[in-house]
Amino acid sequence: MDLARHLRYFLVVAQELHFGRAAELLGMAQPPLSQSVQRLERELGVTLFDRSRRQVELTAAGTLLIDQARRMLAAEERLRTVIRKAGDGDLGTLRAGVPPDLPATLLHALLSRIEAEIPGLTVDLLELTTAEQLRVLDTSNLDVGLVDHPAALPDLAHGPIVDLELGVVLPRTDALARSSELELAELTGHDLVLFPRAAAPDWHDRLLEHCRARGFVPARIRHARNPEFLLGLVLAGHGIALELESTARREPRVAWRPITGRPLRRRLAAVWPVTGAHPAAPRFAQLTAEVITADGARSALATPGGAGPWSVVYTPRPRE
Repeated sequence: MDLARHLRYFLVVAQELHFGRAAELLGMAQPPLSQSVQRLERELGVTLFDRSRRQVELTAAGTLLIDQARRMLAAEERLRTVIRKAGDGDLGTLRAGVPPDLPATLLHALLSRIEAEIPGLTVDLLELTTAEQLRVLDTSNLDVGLVDHPAALPDLAHGPIVDLELGVVLPRTDALARSSELELAELTGHDLVLFPRAAAPDWHDRLLEHCRARGFVPARIRHARNPEFLLGLVLAGHGIALELESTARREPRVAWRPITGRPLRRRLAAVWPVTGAHPAAPRFAQLTAEVITADGARSALATPGGAGPWSVVYTPRPRE
């Protein structure tokens, strides 16, 4: 029995106290309406309307049912709304991975944007490298991850890819810091401070390929897992780094110089499983790309010459 439908019919009859008018309001014939009320009465084991007189009247049970029916139908509508929002990704918990070097300002902006636009969604953030995120996504213990591209993405969809400009991070006392921009070949003889290959193998290899193709073969590669350690090695003269300007801004004793031709770009995009995807994953991916792009635009306006720490190329990419 569709109790909610029968209760809705009952309320219209109780309002009109006339089966004919109620049927017109409901856009149905009178016999099915009468049958619906009769079935409701049989299910409840009471008489809801006194039909013994010329005018239909509510019985004591019918009068009592009015408030109960309204409450039940309102509760049903609230339930439908909650379930629909959960299905749309507007409620619940989203387990999201982000890279360990994501700037605090970006993290704050992202969480604020999500809270403003999807207030019913709780985001459980995990600090994971690209390789770690891909592994956890594969075990269904993560709903969405912000990873470096290129990356092996079997059975994963991805959102918009945002390109972030990389430049040279070096001590301000280094002679190369006197130049406004640098050729990669000018870095010959320097060690390179780089994230461990295990963190993002595809991106690690691609970055070194770009360097070799443009004449820079590092004398030695030193690994740094976090920005603070990387900046410490650079300050100590143990190498230069190829990083975002936002990383260099954490330490006033280092300089950031763009690379001639802007050949190196870090590519970030959110990914999520194609099968059994969390409904909020695509929205998270879109908002993340918008926040990163907006941050790059603000930085460009604040930097003389408009270079900005991140030269952002916003490249929407559909699910593959």
